[in-house]
Amino acid sequence: MKQVYSIIILVLCPILLFGQPKTIKTDIFTVVYSEDYEQPLQVNYRVFCPSGDADRGGMDFHKVEGVKTSDNYDYIGNPYDKGHLAPAAAFKCDKETLRKTFSYLNCALQHMGLNRGPWKELERFERNLAKVYENIDVVIYVHFENEPEYVKGGALIPSGFTKVISINGERMWKFTFDNIDLAGRDWGDFQVPL
Repeated sequence: MKQVYSIIILVLCPILLFGQPKTIKTDIFTVVYSEDYEQPLQVNYRVFCPSGDADRGGMDFHKVEGVKTSDNYDYIGNPYDKGHLAPAAAFKCDKETLRKTFSYLNCALQHMGLNRGPWKELERFERNLAKVYENIDVVIYVHFENEPEYVKGGALIPSGFTKVISINGERMWKFTFDNIDLAGRDWGDFQVPL
């Protein structure tokens, strides 16, 4: 029950403080997006193509018409990557599917040491699970719990991320990461009880 209240607080606090976010469903993920933060608050997806080999060469993030999102300027001159929340590597079936992950709706200001370190390795774990089990569903919650800090472009920097992975809606794992340099750390260090 305590976990349910925590999740409700994570979702309601941003709404109460900064207005109603938009829920947008795409072919491959659903996002709850805050135009005030210029960041996603939550992304849900199912690992779609764990063994794909489409090449992401030449792809870059794009804005979505009608939604105020972050843009390239938000990621210049700071330690934050354009962190895919629904990972490109889980949707490499073909170029068209892969390209759909390169939306700023699916992009968070994620510290490069996290994005290229334990987060990337946890995404590999998801894909490996999807090679064995039919339905690997993932929910990511983006946290904004610290004193608000913005990049030059105007987007709010997340304080952290929680990722919940489930197999066929049953067996689950939960991981929580601060949005700091976590290079060299093992993704298993960030597993927390459900």
